[in-house]
Amino acid sequence: MWSAALTFVRPTASARHRKRSSDPLEGPLLSSGRALDPVLHHYDTTRTTDGNATSGTVSSGWRRSTARNTVMRSVTEPSRKWYTDRPTRVGRRSAGTARSNPPTNGSLEVVPVPTKPLPELEAMVGDSRTTVEEFRIERGKVEEFARAITEPDPLFRDEGVARERGYETVPAPLTYARVSRFPRYRPDGLEGYGFDLGFRPEYVLHGEQAYEYERPLFVGDVLTGTTTLTDVYQRDGGRAGSMTFAVYETEYRDENGDLVLTDRATAIETAGAVDSERDDASGDDDATDSDAQADSSGSNSDSDADTDATVDPEPTANGGRVPAAEPVDTVRSIDGVDVGDGGPTVVVDDLERKHFVKYAGASGDFNPIHYDEPYARTAGNESVFGQGMFTAGVASRVVTDWFGLESITAFGVRFQSRVFPGDTIVATGELESVCAEEGVVEVALEATTQHGETLLTGSATASLEE
Repeated sequence: MWSAALTFVRPTASARHRKRSSDPLEGPLLSSGRALDPVLHHYDTTRTTDGNATSGTVSSGWRRSTARNTVMRSVTEPSRKWYTDRPTRVGRRSAGTARSNPPTNGSLEVVPVPTKPLPELEAMVGDSRTTVEEFRIERGKVEEFARAITEPDPLFRDEGVARERGYETVPAPLTYARVSRFPRYRPDGLEGYGFDLGFRPEYVLHGEQAYEYERPLFVGDVLTGTTTLTDVYQRDGGRAGSMTFAVYETEYRDENGDLVLTDRATAIETAGAVDSERDDASGDDDATDSDAQADSSGSNSDSDADTDATVDPEPTANGGRVPAAEPVDTVRSIDGVDVGDGGPTVVVDDLERKHFVKYAGASGDFNPIHYDEPYARTAGNESVFGQGMFTAGVASRVVTDWFGLESITAFGVRFQSRVFPGDTIVATGELESVCAEEGVVEVALEATTQHGETLLTGSATASLEE
């Protein structure tokens, strides 16, 4: 899936994950004779929560922390606006050459959405569906997925290494649950989450995704996913008209019925057309287009040497330089950590189309806009670009390298822009809060290109030894 990018004013680190904005999210539909991209508009964004903390050794089981303060944050936070005709690539395209969607013979016909009245949708809230069956965590698939997100750690392919680190077998990366979207794991005849909300795909955005982990996924696990429609509501989207939000919560349980992972996804259906005139509210030239996307990254090879990748010292938008990748020692204890501490810098340079193809094969996201050049250009894009959750997978390396996979209780990202062939990804993290009494830390994440363009922001929660 691809993520329609949004540009927003980024608040301070402390406010970034706490402020609820009243600014509306503005949607993807264009008027003035511009056609909607003939693909599903997908805005991948993930917010993390104060998930269930775990402690103790990996091999001896998972003890639950007494701290449980889950706060799901709205997709309307922080402040952000959608620009439909703004340059996407900082340093590559001037304001006057911003790309647009293919023209039509007339104005875009705006069909009222949703096709079902809100009371009918609200009546479905609380309904559940089995959406994932026999989701078997396979060793080869775990290794393939890890390589696809440029993860060089042998933990995800070598059982000997896994045992040395206290695991009973090979674990899966943080974002591996995306693999469950392969058709072979869905009940027969099921499309999407199995709820007929009357949403038209061409009007739908993937607004938010949040993950909570009870424990890592391990090779040999066989999971079942049950999805509940937990909320439906509407908001005024400004130029996008009324927007309808549907929140889905999927619980993944193992063969014993124990909860392993919870994810919450918000789908947004927009209504009305957006004027394609340039919105000057931000006053800058580095805002993204309506078709700009958030996402992605890969590595240059499958070798472990990727951890030492360096990039050309190309100036960023603010005159800086791309840093070299910087590993750090894994932090296991809450002692000695402070707000403001920086984590590892993950750098993946010179992305190629093959990275997007590898992720498609590993994750099941076969939208041709990520690998079919003519298709992508017909849809109004300069070229193919990476999947939204591709970048999330790369960003996840920051927190697993920093604290260890077993310590992560929540992880999420919010996408702002897409990544294209030739781009470089620089992912970083900073400690935003430390609770010594409970051994819990929260991390603010960011990934940028070599030009200084923000690809995503996000956060993660880790439970450390006290």
